[in-house]
Amino acid sequence: MDHRVERIAETLRDELSEMIGYELADPRIGSATVTEVTISPDKRHAFVRIRMGPEVDADETLTALGHASSYLRRELAKRIEVYRIPELHFEADIASKLGGRMDHLLKRIKKGRPRDSETGQ
Repeated sequence: MDHRVERIAETLRDELSEMIGYELADPRIGSATVTEVTISPDKRHAFVRIRMGPEVDADETLTALGHASSYLRRELAKRIEVYRIPELHFEADIASKLGGRMDHLLKRIKKGRPRDSETGQ
């Protein structure tokens, strides 16, 4: 990825973080934060990874963000100087959930209880 595309992705991440965190009033979004933005090679699509708190339903949050995507694109067009704002695609950041699960399992192993009594794993 060239340097310009990386800068645009970083700017999109920063602006979307601010808009989602402070400007959207949809209660379905909850405590969603933008962790990463990846732009497709043709620069027409931006894949926005979202980390969500445990208190929110991931599907509802992603649906709400999908509904807000046209508003977000319009606001981005006002805020940053880019010829074309890419279409926004929101996806859950599962790496944070997997990391939390790994921490839980490692703590259980350290305590001498390798199997999780809830799931039998």
